[in-house]
Amino acid sequence: MITHLHTLSGHQNPIYALANSNKINAFFSAGNDKGVVEWSLDTMSFVKVILPVQSSVYALHTHNDLLFVAQRSGMILVYDLSEQKVKATLNYHQKGVFDIKTIAYKNEIISTGEDGNIAVWSLTDFTLLYHFPVIQNTVRTIALSKDDKEVALGCKDGIIRVYNSEDYELIKELQGHKFAVTAVQYSPDGTYLISGSRDAQLKVWNLPDYSLKENIPAHMFSVYSVVFHPTLPYFATCSQDKSIKLWDSENFKLYKILSLEKNTPGHFHSINKMIWSSDGKYLISTGDDRQVMVWEFTP
Repeated sequence: MITHLHTLSGHQNPIYALANSNKINAFFSAGNDKGVVEWSLDTMSFVKVILPVQSSVYALHTHNDLLFVAQRSGMILVYDLSEQKVKATLNYHQKGVFDIKTIAYKNEIISTGEDGNIAVWSLTDFTLLYHFPVIQNTVRTIALSKDDKEVALGCKDGIIRVYNSEDYELIKELQGHKFAVTAVQYSPDGTYLISGSRDAQLKVWNLPDYSLKENIPAHMFSVYSVVFHPTLPYFATCSQDKSIKLWDSENFKLYKILSLEKNTPGHFHSINKMIWSSDGKYLISTGDDRQVMVWEFTP
């Protein structure tokens, strides 16, 4: 079902961020290195360093021909992939930016991180439209609902805060995790929100009322990433416990564990980030071991 295909080496330090390219069969990685790296899934090899950076990269996000590079310094670079140059620099956050997303119907960008604030930017001219505090410390992750109308924020205090994206009014506070919420994703079919935490649990929240549907003791340590397959009913999770798990997104059955401890290929340090390739053929994972691993998926 899911098998190790290739390990890509080259980073000298831990890797925190992955994003698909605007080109087919290419993706980007970045972390505690001096640049953002492009890789090819056709040749399973390094392509080039597309952009030098001054501080660690905590998040990457692509929207059309734009790549957003969120850094530990608080700076966000907007890189035009077609023109191959930095188009804008977004300066507001005073501490590290942990996540960034685009709200397409409003032509807006939202960012958050260690300062506990949300910043909302224009996707047209990259000006800061407004900002507001969420909590006194870190907001770790952002998820957008299927229609982009609701924004879920995973916070360090263990609470998921859900906002209306039209006016950024607080709709719900979901309390259930014991420790920081480190991953949130809306299901592609729009029927639930799933969250992962430093408490190693996955929680499934029904939509539209956000009632708690499932609690799954998923990992041994923090759940750092939850990613849904682009077209099929599966999702994958990864953890500080160095394992990747593949799940059924309809009944939450566990299909596969990828871990050195389970005698499969795997990472030998914390796994910080995963993405599916845009066509769903590959799962890509990375972490503190400085490796990027490509897994072939055959349902």
